Amino acid sequence: MTFKFFFSKVFKVFVYLFAIIGIIFTGVFIAMQFSLLNVKGAVSERNTYFNLNNKTSPSVNGVAKYVWADTDQWNLMKEVFTRDQDIINKAAKDADVSPRLILSGVIGEQFRFFNNQRESFKQYFEPLKILASLSKVSFGIAGIKPKTAGLIEEHLKDQKSSFYLGPQMEHILDYDPEVDVEEEQMNRITNVKDPYYSYLYVGLFMKQIESQWVKSGYDVSDKPEVLATLYNLGFPHSLPGPNPQAGGAVINIAGVDYTFGDLGYEFYHSNELADIFKP
Repeated sequence: MTFKFFFSKVFKVFVYLFAIIGIIFTGVFIAMQFSLLNVKGAVSERNTYFNLNNKTSPSVNGVAKYVWADTDQWNLMKEVFTRDQDIINKAAKDADVSPRLILSGVIGEQFRFFNNQRESFKQYFEPLKILASLSKVSFGIAGIKPKTAGLIEEHLKDQKSSFYLGPQMEHILDYDPEVDVEEEQMNRITNVKDPYYSYLYVGLFMKQIESQWVKSGYDVSDKPEVLATLYNLGFPHSLPGPNPQAGGAVINIAGVDYTFGDLGYEFYHSNELADIFKP
C-alpha cells in the first residue's frame, strides 16, 4: 500500500466522521427547537433552587395548594402529626430547631415508603392511622440509619467537631450506664408508641448541620430545602460553600417528581399545620 493510497483512505474516514457528527448536531438542534428532548424530572435536578409554581395547583383564596397536600398519604401524616404535636414540639424545643424543620425531613421518608408500598398504605397504614416504621437499612418513622444516629451522638461529645453544639447539648442523648447502647439506640429510633427520640434525632441532625455551615461562614438555618436534602443524603455530603445544591432522592407524588429538598421547602413554607407547628 502506497503512502498516497493510505493518506487518501484516512482522509475519507475523517470526512465521513465529521459528516456524521454534523448530522448528529443538526438533529439535536432540531429536536431542541421542538422540545423533543424534554424529559420528566425533578425541578431540583434542573435548577439550584425551586420554582414553586411548577408544583402548585391553583390557589384557593390566595393560598397556594400543593400537589402533595391533596394526597391521601399527606392526610394520614397530617392526622398523625397533629396527634403527636406535643411530642414533636418538645423534641424541637430540646433540639433548638423549628418543629417544621423536623417534619421537613420526616415527610420525605414517609412519602417515599408509601409511594413504594401503595397496597400496604391502603390496606394497613391508612385504616390504622399510623405512620410507616422503616425496618431495613433505615429505621423508624424518620428513616434513621443506626450509623447516622451514632454520628449524631458522637458529635454531641466531640468538642473539636464542626458539628459540635456546645456543652449545653452534650448530655441530651446520654444512656443509662447499665444498658446495651446499640440495643437501646435501636429501641429509641424504632419506638412507634413514643416517637420522641425519632423526632429528636432528626432535630439534632438538622441543628448539627446548621452549626457546621455557620462555622464555615454560611448560614443555612433559613434553607429547609438544603437541610432536608442533607438529611436524606447524610453527614458525608454536607460540604459547606456558597450556593448549595438542593435535591436528594426523587419521589413521584401524584405524577409529579419531587426530591427531599422540594418537599422540605414546600412544607416548611406552606400553611399546612401552621397553627400548631411554627417556623
